[in-house]
Amino acid sequence: MRLKFLLKPGWLALTLVVFVFAIACYTLLAPWQFSRDAEQVAQNSALQASFTAQPRPLAEALPGTTAPDAKSEWERITVTGTYLPEHEVVARLRTVQGEPAFEVLTPLRTSTGQVVLIDRGYVRPDDRSRVPPYAAPPTGSVDVVARVRTDEADPKKREAFADESTAGKLHSYVVDSRVVARAGKLDIRPGYFQLDDKQPGVLGALPLPQLEAGPYFSYALQWIAFGTMALLGWLYFTVRELKPGGALRAERESGGRRKSFSELLAEAEAEDDEPQLAAPDRR
Repeated sequence: MRLKFLLKPGWLALTLVVFVFAIACYTLLAPWQFSRDAEQVAQNSALQASFTAQPRPLAEALPGTTAPDAKSEWERITVTGTYLPEHEVVARLRTVQGEPAFEVLTPLRTSTGQVVLIDRGYVRPDDRSRVPPYAAPPTGSVDVVARVRTDEADPKKREAFADESTAGKLHSYVVDSRVVARAGKLDIRPGYFQLDDKQPGVLGALPLPQLEAGPYFSYALQWIAFGTMALLGWLYFTVRELKPGGALRAERESGGRRKSFSELLAEAEAEDDEPQLAAPDRR
């Protein structure tokens, strides 16, 4: 039966590879890119809205200890409080505008007694790739405008540390209020707040992300196209094999080996050299 070739080990392996690849394209790779595109769109919308909206008090934007999310991120808030420089942590291995940097994270105790984490911005490494001297935050009560940010996550779950390489200064691998809270034994609310330019205590104000669509949507369509092409290719060769003279059947009839071009040419020449029967004389 012609369908027997579907059970051949080589064909089964090819079928498995094609279908696994197609399923991965449809259920993993394309949805992953679509989700990244949705995140980009949400970020662009939040940034665009923050450019024109007036900053709101922290208690109004994030009541109680509400953690920031995709909807509230980048919103501008106002907060009044006093910096706690003795609990400051430096985020290391950062990149700002394509160059290495450190970000300075300073807790601030608000006028209501709540502690929030303020990202005061960045400083560039010195000639020894260490944290250079930088301005301390102002003392006393300050009013700041900052942008809501969600905590970063460290896959390795590393804590803040201090040693000779950091000159005794606490360093962290991520900007995460939980890491700073554990290092300083403070009760810090979730999320952190990135200072705008010209705010009390700001160093180098961190630039905002660019408003761009990104390539994620086109990447998702490409993965869908790749999965479809793989299935159509498999279907094409399956239909071709079911027809008389299929590729696999031709190989089987020739002993499992395709004839070379020279062999086919020799067979054609032999046919041309065969004697032809003379046509009968009808006169």
